Amino acid sequence: MADRDLLVSQDGFVREITLNRPDRMNALGRDLVRALREELEAARFDKQTRILVLRGSGGRAFCAGADLKERAEMNEDEVNVFVTELRTTFHLLFNHPKITIACMAGSALGGGLELALACDLRYAKSGIKLGLTETRLAIIPGAGGTQLLPRVIGPAKAKELIFKAQPVSAEEAVTLGLVNDVFTAEELDDRVKAIADVIAANGPIALEQAKRAINQGLQTSLDQGLQIEQLCYAGVIPTEDRLEGLRAFKEKRKPSYRGR
Repeated sequence: MADRDLLVSQDGFVREITLNRPDRMNALGRDLVRALREELEAARFDKQTRILVLRGSGGRAFCAGADLKERAEMNEDEVNVFVTELRTTFHLLFNHPKITIACMAGSALGGGLELALACDLRYAKSGIKLGLTETRLAIIPGAGGTQLLPRVIGPAKAKELIFKAQPVSAEEAVTLGLVNDVFTAEELDDRVKAIADVIAANGPIALEQAKRAINQGLQTSLDQGLQIEQLCYAGVIPTEDRLEGLRAFKEKRKPSYRGR
């Protein structure tokens, strides 16, 4: 397994996907991006998976962004193809039906932060750095960063981070709303696992519909968003899980949801 760019493990309803290029700070090369896209596609229809947790191996970096050594050997056409593949993969992650969590025990820079931004939730180890630093290299974020960051922290702060190209600490990222919470190195894995387990215990169809309502609603007016919410709510009414939730409440027990 150690020679693979991507490692996958399953614990209950939680699937962990680990970027496994520690010698390159888990930089996004073509093989890694291809493997990630294939894994995301495979997880879409897996009933035993409700949560995806993305990690980076080695501890130094969650993901350092694009593999610049590999990029330097590409011509312009190859660069355009690679960036398109990267953007497509991150868009697949953003729209994934499962709940996605970025667990960042190391720095997340450039495309690495764009990867985290495509996740639903982000948790970081105290002291790590996060940033979109592309303008230092006379380029711009090209895998969703210019669109996702303003939606997460607001346009003014997003412009400041992108224009200055200076990373911020995990502690500052919390105040910006860029990450949900910060934990010590000793706490991070256990706390993220506990959060994932809490979410996984809820109705999987309801989670999918809630995510769809939020993501699609943010791209529309309030009136249109409320219509989207109504449609998504209608999607949970005929499910067995909804009836199980009512029975469990009445019987004062934990529900057992099956995603039906």
